[in-house]
Amino acid sequence: MTAALRGLYAITDTPLLADGKLLPYAEAALIGGARLLQYRDKSGDAVRRLDEAQALAELCQRHGATLIINDDLELAAHLGVGLHLGQTDGSLAAARARLGAEVVIGGTCHAQLELAERAVAEGASYIAFGRFFNSNTKPGAPAATVELLDQVRARFAQPIVAIGGVTLDNAPGLIARGASMVAVIHALFAADSALEVQDRARAFAALFD
Repeated sequence: MTAALRGLYAITDTPLLADGKLLPYAEAALIGGARLLQYRDKSGDAVRRLDEAQALAELCQRHGATLIINDDLELAAHLGVGLHLGQTDGSLAAARARLGAEVVIGGTCHAQLELAERAVAEGASYIAFGRFFNSNTKPGAPAATVELLDQVRARFAQPIVAIGGVTLDNAPGLIARGASMVAVIHALFAADSALEVQDRARAFAALFD
């Protein structure tokens, strides 16, 4: 399960991928080499969310990537795909019991080793830390330091995700300190075309070669 948890982790953003960009831009990221794709939509439009998640699941299957649903256990269970839970998104242990042993489930740990310990104990497939840099998506999130990655790598065997303001310029430093994956939103998807997204994804993926 953890063998595939390395590389570019693309996270969608509803406003950024409005006006029909979601599917073509997501596919471009997958073609470029994204290994995980997280569907992150905080709206209450359940019908649209189901349609979009189903379409993304098909894209991920076609490109050999893993789809992760943000903060919606029911949707993840319905589609049989992965799940990411923040600290206020419900029990990771309950999600693991519901989804089974093989499904990828990640947990947000901010900058706290104690949160990572709890996530691992409850069955997390990966542990996510951040924000490491100034972030458009979570400007108020607790800041993590690159030194934290040294401690995390020494203490946990689980793959480590670094998130928050990650760019092509600062990602190499995170990977060098032990990040198994870099989660990217704006530096990947704030692009003028799907082809540009594909090029950016390829450049991120190449950092792991």
